[in-house]
Parts: sequence; structure tokens; C-alpha cells
Amino acid sequence: MAVLLLKDPEEDDCGQDPYIRELGLYGLEATLIPVLSFEFLSLPSFSEKLSHPEGYGGLIFTSPRAVEAVELCLEKDNKTKVWRKSLKEKWNAKSVYVVGNATASLVNKIEKLAECICSRESSALPLLFPCGTLKREILLKMLKDRGIPAAPGYRPQQDPE
Repeated sequence: MAVLLLKDPEEDDCGQDPYIRELGLYGLEATLIPVLSFEFLSLPSFSEKLSHPEGYGGLIFTSPRAVEAVELCLEKDNKTKVWRKSLKEKWNAKSVYVVGNATASLVNKIEKLAECICSRESSALPLLFPCGTLKREILLKMLKDRGIPAAPGYRPQQDPE
């Protein structure tokens, strides 16, 4: 039997999408169909923020796209040398928070992340938070309620195709 999965492909430790692998174990043939197009907005503004780590207490990554945005900023603006020379060291001296694989409930992960950040941060500087609109509001509200400043770094655009 054929199954259509409306999602972007992901690779697990075996180099295969976990849904395709799992469905295959039950004799089902799965095909992945991406349902969204994606475009980064505000990368120049985000790139400028990345160039000034002294203005932030750390970074928050809640998706692989946030990491991709950093990579794009470094490549696009030819900042790879500057990154290696000074920026990387300056950012590495700061707190960096990362949400793991997107398998558990997103809200639960964000709540745990907010609790972790709030228990460790006391800086007056905001945390740079490259994120999409779905995750941004939940985490920013939780941090704000606990007195931790965070500054969204870029705004992605997602449109149904």
C-alpha cells in the first residue's frame, strides 16, 4: 500500500527519514511531499545583529532553520573569515540554547527551554533569538514574564504552495 506523507524529509542516524523507515517495517511504501515553501526574510538585519555579539547575552536556536539562517548570513556577506577570527570566539563565550529533534511536543520543549534559560540567565543584555513566528511568541512571553530579555533575530516567511 502507498502512503503520502505531507512533510519535509528528515534524516535519522541511519541516513533515512524515520517515517519512511517505520512505515516500511509494516510493508507500506511512503512518499514524502513537502507542503510549504520557505524564504528567509530580514537576513541583512539578522546578519548585522550577528556581527555585534557584545549587544547580546547569548543565542537561542529552536529550529534547524535558525542555524541555517546563521550559515546563510556568514556565506552571503563573506563573513566567514571574520567569524573564524573573532565573532565565533565572542559568541562561544556566551550562552547558547538549542531545542533538540522535533519529535516531542513543541510546547513542552519550549517550556523546558524557558525554564532552563530562566534558571541560568541574569544578564541585562537580550538573548539573540532567530526564530519563526510559531515558536517566537510562546518562548518570548515566558522569558519576558520571568524578566529575561530576548530579541528576535529574523522573520522567516512560510507560504502554502
